[in-house]
Amino acid sequence: MREALFLLADLWMIFAGYFYGWKFIRRYGNYLLGLEWMVVATSGSNFLLWSLLGGDTGSVLYDVAYFFDAFSRSVGITFILIMGLMKVTHRYKPSRRVDVAVFGCAIVAGLFLRQYHGADLHTGGTAFWVAVFYVVANLLTAVFLGYFVKRLWDAGARWPAVWTGLVTAAGTTIAITYDFSPLPFDDANRTIFYTAALATWGTQGFVYFRAYRALHERNAALDANPARATGAPA
Repeated sequence: MREALFLLADLWMIFAGYFYGWKFIRRYGNYLLGLEWMVVATSGSNFLLWSLLGGDTGSVLYDVAYFFDAFSRSVGITFILIMGLMKVTHRYKPSRRVDVAVFGCAIVAGLFLRQYHGADLHTGGTAFWVAVFYVVANLLTAVFLGYFVKRLWDAGARWPAVWTGLVTAAGTTIAITYDFSPLPFDDANRTIFYTAALATWGTQGFVYFRAYRALHERNAALDANPARATGAPA
């Protein structure tokens, strides 16, 4: 039963990543969010293949999984997420050069930080501070997402605001639990934790897309009727 739930959670994350990632690019031209969503989906696909092939820690897929994990936890679902959402909060439109540079930084971070996965936080030295960095990056991102929730609420998108707040809280819980608070009732492979994490990350992809769409439509309505933004009679 645990394994079936794990597979379903991973498939959900893969679907949400590819489906909504493509929608971000196709519908809104947002390559930052679209490509990051697809990176998450590719990470899930790699994780699924590794699991189905027996979960060998000596496999190259194991190293690739750690790279994708470090990629998204350091820069992807932190800095890239914020920059992507700023398109609807601040009308920010980065150039293609900026897009490439940001993903280049994420690749470098992923290649460098992946080596610290699995190290003992009590004796690893640098590994401890890397884990702290992941949590701090997540918390800073959560602060921006709190602002994003307020923008949604003020725009009248109450349910997207509520769901965004809830899924962000769940994501932060996963980030803290990941390295510092392993579940005492979990198995050696942390099946329960990874099931919860994959389900949460997939739901974040779905919820953040819906929230982004709500603010995009609000902005489009204001652009079509500028008088509404100033309170002047239409």
